[in-house]
Amino acid sequence: MPRLLLVEDDDQIAAPLIRTLEREDYEVFRASTGQDALDRAEAGGLDVVLLDLGLPDIDGLEVCRRLRASGFQSPVMILTARGGELDRVVGLDVGADDYLAKPFGLAELLARLRALLRRSASAGPTPAPTPDVGSAPGQLRVDAQARRVWVGTDELALTAKEFDVIALLDSEPGAVMTRERVMDEVWDENWFGSTKTLDATIGRLRQKLEDSGARARVVTVRGVGFRLESDPPDA
Repeated sequence: MPRLLLVEDDDQIAAPLIRTLEREDYEVFRASTGQDALDRAEAGGLDVVLLDLGLPDIDGLEVCRRLRASGFQSPVMILTARGGELDRVVGLDVGADDYLAKPFGLAELLARLRALLRRSASAGPTPAPTPDVGSAPGQLRVDAQARRVWVGTDELALTAKEFDVIALLDSEPGAVMTRERVMDEVWDENWFGSTKTLDATIGRLRQKLEDSGARARVVTVRGVGFRLESDPPDA
């Protein structure tokens, strides 16, 4: 039974959503403020978060930013009345995996949740870090089975979508992956939104690789897609 946190301060919206989600075999927890949501996420055990932006204490975008900064890696879907493209892009930039504008259909919400959970599902508990003893500083290593990434001997904290993208690029290093292939394999047929979510995810990946000192970078091939390039070690 997936464990879901609904962050929504409006009782009239929250109550029917909780009933629907529980009928679909979700175990639902509710937070009505941003701080409540952060505290519940810190307690662990959540598979997905549905996050409203218009919260009474902390803006939902800031909640999402703090979740990611704390290392929270489960999918986050934003639910909001702010339907403008700029708001969607900002939400993705701070680490959301999906964005659904109110009012929305329950069938679409449930389809998106299933897609997010399929992509983030892992087999059993995550093992302890086991980086190669001889890993060179800045060397990128992707363990697709464990869904973990290391730069040198340091583990890189990634969201589910960020991991899926870098694992796909790493599966054929140096080869160009078309935008269509990445969207099909990472977001699959249940994705209803703009491809700008791919650009936002790529942007976060690039920043994390740069901040970690990785000798690898995601290169854009204009009009085609992306490839993962590794820089040679310094002489």
